[in-house]
Amino acid sequence: MIDSPASPTDTEVAAAAALAGAEIVRARYGRRHSRIDKGAGDFATDVDVAAEEAILDVIRGARPGDAVHGEEGGRRGAVDAVREWLVDPLCGTLNYASGSHLVAVNVALRNGPAAVADPFSGEVFLTDGETAWVQYDADGYGQGQTDVRGRRVADGHASGPVARRRPVGEERLAPTADTRLVDVNLDAPFPGAPAFRAVDLLAHPGFVERFRPRVVSTTLALAWVAAGRRAAYVTDGGDLSGSVHFAAGIALCRAAGCVVTGVDGGPVGPEGRGLVVAADAETHGLLMSLIRGGGRSA
Repeated sequence: MIDSPASPTDTEVAAAAALAGAEIVRARYGRRHSRIDKGAGDFATDVDVAAEEAILDVIRGARPGDAVHGEEGGRRGAVDAVREWLVDPLCGTLNYASGSHLVAVNVALRNGPAAVADPFSGEVFLTDGETAWVQYDADGYGQGQTDVRGRRVADGHASGPVARRRPVGEERLAPTADTRLVDVNLDAPFPGAPAFRAVDLLAHPGFVERFRPRVVSTTLALAWVAAGRRAAYVTDGGDLSGSVHFAAGIALCRAAGCVVTGVDGGPVGPEGRGLVVAADAETHGLLMSLIRGGGRSA
């Protein structure tokens, strides 16, 4: 439901969808949740599923011909659809289920605009594929009063151009390594072991000499690199370019001007492995020298 005949842009659809999911995540925080076992200790909750449905409602309403690949529901839409949205409705499910606010809602059009919403700060990090910025709420997040660039949206449903709450702030993302904080993802699996293990990087004398390690289990940390709140982010893995978890964050960091490669220093893509995102070339070079050194000696 859009209060204007003007068609929303893909960036606006991404933002509206991410905010719709974030509203579900925020509203149901602290309640008892049912769990859906995925095996190997992994699970989803009823909140993951509900948030994904809210996101799909927005995308379907604005882009009915597009396919959507959600973490919980898989790929939906026409088999021959040219465009595909990648959706992670609750990145950091274990954090959320244990009462932590360190979660994100990720929505990305494959090879296009993307949005990463923080359900608890009221921030949504956006890219149109060329530039990156953050929109934030100064106060009153979750009070049921939302605007779509000045137009009322009822009941927190972000269904049109970018849903922004009053009062509004917006600023361009500017990566910087000044904090020296580097987030390292320690979640299994560890496909690079024994040649590369992220836990070894944390104990490397050269790493602790130059950086201050942090460990989170959510791709919200990628948005923090783009925003200058983290110097870098490191994770092992396979090709993460088309991952529902990482696609939005990668797009955001690229548009903000971060250095984005795999842990082998090569491009992120079908032939790549893992992810190293740094605020600048110097930070990226330092991390790569430590990774190539095996993470075990200075």
